Amino acid sequence: MKKVVLAYSGGLDTSCIVKWLGDKGYEVICFVADLGQGLGKGEDLEKIEERALAAGASKVYIKDLQDEFIDDFIVPALKANAIYEGKYLLATALGRPLIAKYLVDIAHKEKAQAVAHGCTGKGNDQVRFEVTVGILDPKLEILAPVREWEFKSRDEEIEYAQLHNIPIDVTKKRPYSIDRNIWGISIEAGVLEDLEQEPPEDAYMITKSPSHLSSYPKYIEVYFEKGVPKKIDGKSMKLKNIINYLNEVGGTHGVGRSDMVENRLVGIKSREIYEHPAGTILYTAHKELEALVLDRELAHFKEIISLKYSELVYYGLWYSALKEALDGFVAKTQKYVTGSIKLKLSKGTCVAVSRKSPHSLYKKELSTYGKEDKFDQKLSEGFIRLWAMPYQR
Repeated sequence: MKKVVLAYSGGLDTSCIVKWLGDKGYEVICFVADLGQGLGKGEDLEKIEERALAAGASKVYIKDLQDEFIDDFIVPALKANAIYEGKYLLATALGRPLIAKYLVDIAHKEKAQAVAHGCTGKGNDQVRFEVTVGILDPKLEILAPVREWEFKSRDEEIEYAQLHNIPIDVTKKRPYSIDRNIWGISIEAGVLEDLEQEPPEDAYMITKSPSHLSSYPKYIEVYFEKGVPKKIDGKSMKLKNIINYLNEVGGTHGVGRSDMVENRLVGIKSREIYEHPAGTILYTAHKELEALVLDRELAHFKEIISLKYSELVYYGLWYSALKEALDGFVAKTQKYVTGSIKLKLSKGTCVAVSRKSPHSLYKKELSTYGKEDKFDQKLSEGFIRLWAMPYQR
């Protein structure tokens, strides 16, 4: 009997896959990566293990990868200001290469001939998993049951799970496809596929509707050291605790919702909604701090790098040579990204209200229009003549 290691989420697709592969003659070993989805209102990891075994898995690996996920994936993306198409903070995309890495490790340990995932042929995650596995061990067979099985809809999968007594939480009334980790939540399917419909409140998990919040704002000060968040309101905290705290506080104030039609890698457009309170707060603060300490040319060029970096993450090319090279550039830009940004959270908004850094390039005596002004305005005439000279005929 051939062994296969399945990236198991505990959701509808992967729960059906365990049974489906078993019927095809495979011994299915499930791998559950704890990337923070077990916190707060997230999935209970023990419940997920029980579900996998009930579906027919021979063994279940559960690994707490939160620290590795934060240090090796979230932090580099934060430093790069990587946001896909201006809205998506890449929570799911960042988690896939890490999961794929451990799929390969467990396959080697179990002497499995194949790995499997529950991604559809329309999605991006199939690419992220398969490209990463192919880079790390091209000899492993990759199975993608959702691309070939007989089910034509999620309703049919629900019926299959019920027929075989596979415990699931999805219903036909709430058929969302959800992926969650500590950095954010991705939500699709169901009524969200109708672009004329506003996302219903039951689609959101950790953020409150801004329309139902009081006008009383919350102020938070985030301190960074070389691009890495270190303190909240002057208190040193582990980054995992910072993220969890900001997810809670930001969600309470409706911060971090995105509703977007995005360009998938496979060439189709898709409507997704995302929740990322901590990510929104930290990206906003980091960007504001960089505006204070990076010179103009570096800041502008980094915008180009950020765009490309986000594409590489989205496209599943985390372990590519280009992405590794960009990491070197990004790391260099963070040398002076140290300081504090105070943010105001109110009714779904997150804005910076104060900034300070020992490396600030802001000089009040040059910017002010008051009596402290030391800027020699007479120099501007010569500057403008020199600047315009190449464009005059």
